[in-house]
Parts: sequence; C-alpha cells; structure tokens
Amino acid sequence: MKFKLFSLLFTIISFTSFSQEKINPKFGNGLFNLIGKDSTWSMNISARMQFLTVAQWGSDSNGLSNPSSSFLVRRARLKFNGFALSPKLQYKIELGLSNNDIGNPSEHTNNAPRYILDAFIKWNFHKNFELWIGQTKLPGNRERVVSSGNLQFVERSLLNSEFNIDRDLGIQLRHHFNLSDKFIVREALSIGQGEGRNITTGNLGGHQYTGRIEFLPFGLFKDFGDYSGSDLINEQKPKLAVGFTFDLNQNAVKNRSNLGEYMKSDVGFYRTNISTVFVDAMFKYKGFSFMGEYAHRDAKDPIAKNSDGTPTGDIVQIGNGLNLQTGYLFSKKWEISGRYTNINLDKNITVKGAENQYTLGLSKYIVGHKLKVQTDLSYLDIVNNTNELMYRLQVDIHF
Repeated sequence: MKFKLFSLLFTIISFTSFSQEKINPKFGNGLFNLIGKDSTWSMNISARMQFLTVAQWGSDSNGLSNPSSSFLVRRARLKFNGFALSPKLQYKIELGLSNNDIGNPSEHTNNAPRYILDAFIKWNFHKNFELWIGQTKLPGNRERVVSSGNLQFVERSLLNSEFNIDRDLGIQLRHHFNLSDKFIVREALSIGQGEGRNITTGNLGGHQYTGRIEFLPFGLFKDFGDYSGSDLINEQKPKLAVGFTFDLNQNAVKNRSNLGEYMKSDVGFYRTNISTVFVDAMFKYKGFSFMGEYAHRDAKDPIAKNSDGTPTGDIVQIGNGLNLQTGYLFSKKWEISGRYTNINLDKNITVKGAENQYTLGLSKYIVGHKLKVQTDLSYLDIVNNTNELMYRLQVDIHF
C-alpha cells in the first residue's frame, strides 16, 4: 500500500514538473510550486517531519519510579494545495504517513491505513462567503485548529486530548464581516457525518452540527497569528481574538463525540446525543502571547446500556477542561513558555480523578515554525493516583 502511494505521488510530480511551469520557493514555503501555463490551476507541494523524544517517570511519596522512554517520528506529512480554474476555488490535500497519523484501522475504515487527514475544496462563491466541502478540521477549539507544526509547545494540551472534535467529512459555510474599520466578526457553520475522518461504512449514528463565532476587536493578526502559537511576528499593536463554539453530535456512537471508542451493546451500537462547548481566546503583543480555552462536554445519557438496561461498561467522557498558556519571545529566536491545564471529568460515572498539569517550555526558532527545536517539562498531578513527570524534546522541520 505504501509503495503504491509513493509511486503515484512520484508519477504525478514527475509529470507535472515536465509539463508545467515550476517555481522553486524559499525554505519553508513548500518543496516547489506548479502553475499551469494558462494560469488555470496551481499546486504547492510541501512536506514536514517531527522527531520526538519522551522520558517519563511515576512520582509518589517515595520519589520517582518506573522510568520509561521513547523516540519516534511523531508526524511525517505531505501537503498539496492550490486553486483550480479560479483563485476563488481552492483545494487542500494533506496525507499523514507516520503510525501516529494513520491510527488504528478498523472495520469502519475498511481495515485500511487512514492516510488522509485533509481532502477538501473551498469555494468563495459570493463576497465574504465560503463553502467548504470534504474532510477537514471542524471549527472547534482554537488549539486543535492551530496546525501541529505551529504549536507553542511540543504537543497540544490535555484539554485538547480529552475534548477536541477533530476532523470530519461534511460541509462548512464560513463568513466574515466588519463591525467597524478594525472590528471583525467571523462565523462558521458545519454539518458532518459525526464519526470522524476516513469512515467508509456509512453513517452509524446521526449527524454532527457545529457553530462557531469569533470576534477580533483590534483587527486581523499578521500572517494568521490568531491560529499560530507564539508571537513570532512581534505584533506592534495589541491583537485579540475571542471564539465561541457549540457542537451537537446527534445519536453519537463514539465515547468522545466523533473520537474515541465505539460504544456497543447487545443489539448493535449504543447511541446518545453528545454536546460540546468551547470558549477560547488568543492575545499577542510585542513578543508576548496568551491563549486560554475552556471546554465542557455533556451527553443525554452518558452510560451505555444494553437492551435490558444493564450497563455495557462504555461511558461518554463528559466533564470540563481548562487550559491557560503564555509565552514571551525574548529574542527573535528564543521563547520561554508556561502552561496550566485542568481536566475534571464527571465523578459520578468515572473513577478517574481530576488532573492538573503544569508545563514549562523552551523553544529555539531557527526559521520560525518551519525549523525549530522545542523542549518542555511537565508535572501531572492526578487526584487519588500516582503523579507523573514527563520530559520531551522535539525537532520540527517543514519544507
């Protein structure tokens, strides 16, 4: 399968290289650009990799214990984007090639590797309106929408791990308008299949409905900085973005909305309505950055049951999460950052205690987010359980 995939990509690139104009961009802006001779299409091809080292220890009254370590290719991706016929009709394809990206194949993905991350088109059909069709990230929490290559820390927070709504297949309608010369409002509506990416067996549950609104009272961030970690641009005027999202997954069959494990019963799949609310903000000014997020998830009936009313053992991960992080770029290349995350799942249905994680990070930006080295140290305080200490080091490179 992998050999066929790479053979196809090589064939496409070779053919287009010989038959079209080719522009070699600078480092970090793609491997190369392809532009049709009649200017009716374009394609930018890029690649990126992340190499991660992790060391972990348990921590209790007796000190550190049970050390473990790993070294892995956290992400390895290829991305293709451009326009077709008109700049108003754009597309994006992103493929994940690492084991972490591919995930665990199942009967609902034809037991095949899940290579496709994004595959969608967006059509600017009227003024400030855009229609997105295909598979991509839902308009959920800000940290999830920020690219994994543009993060302030080695990895996203525990809030994102527990509550994000990730990618899905469907349609999105997006719009923006100005309340004043600087004050900008963005809106997004989405209807998705409700079971996440790369599903091939049809819709087992209901559908997923997502709405988001954002306010930018001081105008646009430079280079889309409201969806990029750290103030690498060094905003000379204060910039703020505040967002609100509501997501409803009707008759969901997974225990984390469109993510997690399938919930099964003696008559097939267990279904329940799952709702998720996000409130988030991003602020940047002269090298200082702050991002905060709050998440709340609830379900109509979070305890999965068989036809006779007995619990199956599956439960929906409901509860609250809070993530606060900040950083300061004290030169053009170095940043120190800190993060606090609290996860509090519903105590009535889970024995898992509340979690508080404290993280201190240090980043060296060699060519912005395109070539960087990041490291962080995290202490996880788990109520009624063994605490954990984790050290991470990651090298990130984007072509």
